[in-house]
Amino acid sequence: MKKEIKVGFIGISGRGSGMLGLLLQIEGVKVPAVCDLVPERAQRGIDIVESAPECNYPVHSYLDYKELLEREKLDAVVICTTWISHLKIAIDAMRKGLYAAVEVGGAASVDECWQLVRTAQQKDTHCMLLENCCYDRNEMALFNMIKKGMFGELVHMEGGYRHDLRDEIVLGRENIHGRLYNFINRNGELYPTHQLGPIAKALNINRGNRFLTVNAVASKSRGLKQWIKDNKGEEYDLFNTDFACGDVVTTLIKCAHGETIQLNHDCCVPRPYSRDYMIQGTRGTYMETFEGESGVIYLEGLAQKKHRWDDFKPWREEYEHPLWKEYTTEGVKAGHGGMDYLVLSAFVESVKLRQVTPIDTYDTAAWMVVTCLSEQSAAMGGAPVPVPDFTDGYWIDREPYRRGKYCVDEVCEDYFK
Repeated sequence: MKKEIKVGFIGISGRGSGMLGLLLQIEGVKVPAVCDLVPERAQRGIDIVESAPECNYPVHSYLDYKELLEREKLDAVVICTTWISHLKIAIDAMRKGLYAAVEVGGAASVDECWQLVRTAQQKDTHCMLLENCCYDRNEMALFNMIKKGMFGELVHMEGGYRHDLRDEIVLGRENIHGRLYNFINRNGELYPTHQLGPIAKALNINRGNRFLTVNAVASKSRGLKQWIKDNKGEEYDLFNTDFACGDVVTTLIKCAHGETIQLNHDCCVPRPYSRDYMIQGTRGTYMETFEGESGVIYLEGLAQKKHRWDDFKPWREEYEHPLWKEYTTEGVKAGHGGMDYLVLSAFVESVKLRQVTPIDTYDTAAWMVVTCLSEQSAAMGGAPVPVPDFTDGYWIDREPYRRGKYCVDEVCEDYFK
């Protein structure tokens, strides 16, 4: 195991800046190279690295990621660029033999997902989607309960990204943010993985189960136009712009073993944030609620009252994932309640060990491909679109996953004190 690794960081946006700061807090990580198309952001990357207490090495900045890959001797790269460039950069990095971590978003095409998988196979390296919700406190406690059989056999799961981002989307040019052009040009489930990640791990996707088909329908698009009318007025050059993406996009996924998944994408109308997590099994149901942070749960034979919800928080305390028990004892870091630090730590550990990442390349491809498949389905009025099997049939009998404290296929209690 390497005690120290060198990581290149590509994309110093607001999100990238935060992730870079967290990455530098992980023991044994050096970031000798940063990159962004915007010179001011590239300089910001240098400033962040040089302000880290452990920085005693030179830091180089680049405006072209290909130049970074060519000149720097690295072990891995972390990619926090726009959605449509994530996989292209990851593939180029993996062709150099590097590990790649990509921020969340959907794939632009099925072909780039296949390129990602084939490159990983040919170069014996890995691409990890930084799906932080797999490491959220609630999701990990619920995963622990699922693996203990407390929900029985899983039948249906739901999740989504319901987040009022009207200002962020419309002001994309002013803030140098890529969402705007996606919403102008694409209609589908543009941001699928936040809840699909935990759902896929709960349903053993790519390891004994797989996605079969995607059906997506989109509502009309009105929210962004209304926001422009209310906040910018007729003089704003986007006033008459038609946005392709429906305000609410509903996607259904059918799995090989009969389970169904519903995803909700909803960023263009006024509403509080929610990920809509729901678990339905033969012995009970969990449902995220809009009040509080813990949700509600009903487990048959264990609920306080028949046909009445229980608050999930006491259940979470009892079935806390051991990773979070350790984390809360040692001190939770910043970043979406602490899960950002955990997902980065999981990636760093894999790079140091030169082992497969807990969210592997097949997961990354299967979760991200939902976006381009949903676009196809929505364009055909919700018709089913087949999901490629990126494992080439090996989902039936894959090689064993790597056990460890950051494993999200099993709760490996023997790795904790």
